[in-house]
Amino acid sequence: MRFPDHITMTAAENGAVLLNGRTGRYFQINATAHLVLTALLDGATPAEAAEHLAETYPGAADRAQADTTDLITRLTIIGLLIP
Repeated sequence: MRFPDHITMTAAENGAVLLNGRTGRYFQINATAHLVLTALLDGATPAEAAEHLAETYPGAADRAQADTTDLITRLTIIGLLIP
């Protein structure tokens, strides 16, 4: 997965900020979304990213796969991620 050329990500205190360079619009994501998105951009599959999420936050392990899928879907729909 990758960002379109006009999207940049900057780490923030509690997650990250995504900037759409075409529109100037910012999107803030929380720390868990940042963890998953970073894994995906580094070449992890959605299943691997979900596993990493579950390992990092064991209390959320039961939701890791669904949350990862939801993040991918939402970011793809709004044009911030290319699967």
